[in-house]
Amino acid sequence: PSHPDRQLAGGQPPMNRPLNPAGIAPPAAHYAHGVVSATGSALLHTAGVVPVAADGGVAPSLGEQAAQVWRNIDAILGEGGFEATDIVAVTTYVVPDQDLSVVMAARADYLGDHLVASTLVVVAGLVRPEWKVETSVVAARHH
Repeated sequence: PSHPDRQLAGGQPPMNRPLNPAGIAPPAAHYAHGVVSATGSALLHTAGVVPVAADGGVAPSLGEQAAQVWRNIDAILGEGGFEATDIVAVTTYVVPDQDLSVVMAARADYLGDHLVASTLVVVAGLVRPEWKVETSVVAARHH
C-alpha cells in the first residue's frame, strides 16, 4: 500500500524505506528491522571492512578502529557513487570483551539519524589479532 507520509518532493516514494512494524518489539537500538529498496536500483555490497588505515596502520583502541572502519566505508561508498544515506544494511563483527557502545557510537556518528537494518555480532576473533571490529554494508540508490 501507498504511504502518503513517506513521499519525497514530486510525490515520489523514498528510495529506501525503513520498516519497524508496530506488531513486533521495537529495535533494541537506533536501527530499522528492515529496509525496502525500490527496484531498478544500483546496489553496492562491501566486503568486511577492516580498521586498517591507508598507510597500513591499525590503531590500538576500539573507538579509533571503529572510526577508521567508517572512514574506509565512506571511501568505498564515494568510489561507487554512493552516500551514507544510501546504506540499507550494516553487519558488524566485534571480538569479545569490548564495549559495544563504542562501536554503536561510531556507527551513529557516521549515519546520524539515517536508519538501516543493523546486525551486531560478537565473534571469537577476526583474521588479524589486532583487529577488534569489522563491518560490511549494503547500499542502494537509483541509477
